[in-house]
Amino acid sequence: MNTTPSIPLMVLLMMFPQIVETLYSPALPYIAAGFGVPLALAGQTLSIYFLAFAAGVVCWGILCDYFGRRRTMLIGLMLYGIAAFAALWVPSFEWLLAMRALSAFGAAVGSVVTQTMLRDSFDGPSLAKVFTYMGMGIAISPVVGMFSGGLLASLGGYRAVFLCLCLLALLLGAVCLSALPETQPKTQPEPQPASRQTRPLWSLTLRMATDSKIWHSAALVAGFNVLLFSYYLQGPFLFQRLELSTQAFGYSGLVLAAGTLVGSLLNKALLRRALPQPRLLQLASLLALIGAFGVYLFETQLGFLLPMVLIVTAFGIAIPNILSQALVDYRAQAGAAGALFGLTYYLMIALGLALVSQSEQLGGPLVITALLLGLGIWGKGLKA
Repeated sequence: MNTTPSIPLMVLLMMFPQIVETLYSPALPYIAAGFGVPLALAGQTLSIYFLAFAAGVVCWGILCDYFGRRRTMLIGLMLYGIAAFAALWVPSFEWLLAMRALSAFGAAVGSVVTQTMLRDSFDGPSLAKVFTYMGMGIAISPVVGMFSGGLLASLGGYRAVFLCLCLLALLLGAVCLSALPETQPKTQPEPQPASRQTRPLWSLTLRMATDSKIWHSAALVAGFNVLLFSYYLQGPFLFQRLELSTQAFGYSGLVLAAGTLVGSLLNKALLRRALPQPRLLQLASLLALIGAFGVYLFETQLGFLLPMVLIVTAFGIAIPNILSQALVDYRAQAGAAGALFGLTYYLMIALGLALVSQSEQLGGPLVITALLLGLGIWGKGLKA
């Protein structure tokens, strides 16, 4: 049955992967201390998360075309819950990495399948508006994740955070079991055996691999995410150097969420005025660049949060527009195309964050990333 999904539920599912990561972020210093590993090595768990997340995006994106959106979502959430529960009992840091990878693999279902369901049900301007609501949901994610993670970590260390992640999976799975509809179009061909799907999937892969628009969109999505997640990676250690508590880092999510919400509302207002997408992306790149230089200049004091707000505002403007337009030519294979697109930009995010984790500062990597984004956005605009 092809039914339009509940927008609040879609927002919740889109928020899920980011809540998972931002809730985990305040626990990084506790993980480093608890397992006796260097801070930089603890930070590498974020890169591993995105590598496994990329693999999950491919798996769930393809499976949701074969098994349906609803069933795939439920399977992914169940796998995530199992991994989150197992992380409570790991005996070593290596096992923690393995469970982090497995949980990221499961959590990826909340990104790719949710986007596929939205593309099933909406198109054109209505899809862009729906993705704006998704952006507003993402704006709330740092508040929920960082505040809760900071409080839990200060009360019970990383184990309290992992327990919360497990309970979150159970709750979301129960909601989806009772309220999530199937959105896969009735006109889509009946699922075929894997042997008969190989050629269409390979053809789609080749088509997307030679599509410059796909590569450009993936690079932009990755760039804005690297700007945002660099803060979640370096922020806990930066607050330590400023002699501020883990809870203080959690409270900073309120400031960042306000910026993302402003960006989403501004994006919605500008869409109503029919401002072209290239202009919106140019505005986002300018805000990101100004914010990155501001963080670089004020990194040794708490005032760096103010320019960081500009970066998350840019994120709130850019991401909905990029995601809503990236796969307009691939609606016939929405799940598989979303999987391959997600694989591309999540691998880019993992690489970017792996490089950021080697730095002991936040401002420098932000400036470099913002400059590259500006070249990609303004260079394309000049060619057009």
